[in-house]
Amino acid sequence: MTKRLKPRVVILGGGFGGIATARALGNDADITVVDRHNYQTFLPLLYQVSTAGLAADHVAYPIRGVLRSFNGKFRMGSPISVDHKNKTVKLDSSEVLPFDHLVIAVGSVTADFGTPGVSEFGLGMKSIHEALAIRAEVMRRFEDLCRFEDDTRLSLVVVGGGPTGVEMAGALAELVRGPLMNDQKHAAKHIDVYLIEAGPRLLPSFSPSLSEKTKVSLENLGVKVLVNTAVKEVKHREIELRDGKSIPAEVTVWAAGVKGAPVIENLSLPLDGNRLSVYPTLAVTNYPYIWGVGDICGAKSKDGRFLPMVAPVAMQQGRFVADQILRREKGVELKDFKYKDKGSMATIGRHKAVVEVNKIKFSGYPAWATWLFLHLFYLMGGRNRIGTIADWCWNYVTFDRGNRHIMDSM
Repeated sequence: MTKRLKPRVVILGGGFGGIATARALGNDADITVVDRHNYQTFLPLLYQVSTAGLAADHVAYPIRGVLRSFNGKFRMGSPISVDHKNKTVKLDSSEVLPFDHLVIAVGSVTADFGTPGVSEFGLGMKSIHEALAIRAEVMRRFEDLCRFEDDTRLSLVVVGGGPTGVEMAGALAELVRGPLMNDQKHAAKHIDVYLIEAGPRLLPSFSPSLSEKTKVSLENLGVKVLVNTAVKEVKHREIELRDGKSIPAEVTVWAAGVKGAPVIENLSLPLDGNRLSVYPTLAVTNYPYIWGVGDICGAKSKDGRFLPMVAPVAMQQGRFVADQILRREKGVELKDFKYKDKGSMATIGRHKAVVEVNKIKFSGYPAWATWLFLHLFYLMGGRNRIGTIADWCWNYVTFDRGNRHIMDSM
């Protein structure tokens, strides 16, 4: 009796979902991970890179380092087509990869919801490159402001009151109140930080009480919080609001939402909006050998809504799909995916955070300490953890941020 060969699994995407799938499969499959970068980005801490709190390499981990323990392979590139008849995927490098199972985990990109000017004048928060661009732009505008000794002001605007927007606005405010105030007090006193949310409250997925605490904490940091305020258009150094008013915006950070990565449109697969159409098993509709994982996956909760585009969903789906692939290989009946919501959290600043786990809600220092521990726990690589701890300790003790470099291509 011949020994059955391991299934060939090609995973498109090296983010949380793709890496979770690869790790869970381990030595039980012949794995190839494809990503346009050779590293995984720890997205939850990206805002700290953009506000000079962390060095960029502390939130990146080599994908090959993850795959080494089970002899997984890596290809740097992007998929451009799938040959469903022959079960192959073609990359932009012209390489063709055969597969028995294809896992689509290509993630998401910034969604502008059709708002004019976002792509031209707004800065997204989905990659290290974008985070460095934000940091460089903020510091460049600060250096420009330092030339003036009058009442010229600099406005930094964050659009989107979800966790990313809240964390970004809080970090910008602390950057201004601490390091920039020490660098040049007059200039720092003339910097305004705005947070704009179209809905009636910040952190809409949290309880109203935590939303209100978040708003108060941000305002205590000096952030000008505008709720029930929709953006009509982003212009050069200005944001026009739907109520006809406008606010100055030398730097606009767009954190209002995300959508499935557009690369999915090249793969001739059924879509549900901008996500993959999938069965409850996470197999793609009409394609039993293709699976959806993470932000690109159109899995829904019991109420018919898409699951949130967050790391816990992607990691749970990755581990689940790995099990589904092995079940299918053994001829065992597949299961339906059920997301286990372990709670939500967001940090606002030093000693300030909010955590909600089912009916348990807490804020302040305990929430901040919980946030720090969990993010360190999930951060990949000992070097990254040590570097992050070192940066955080330095920031905490000195009220300084040593990564205030302008290092973009300009």
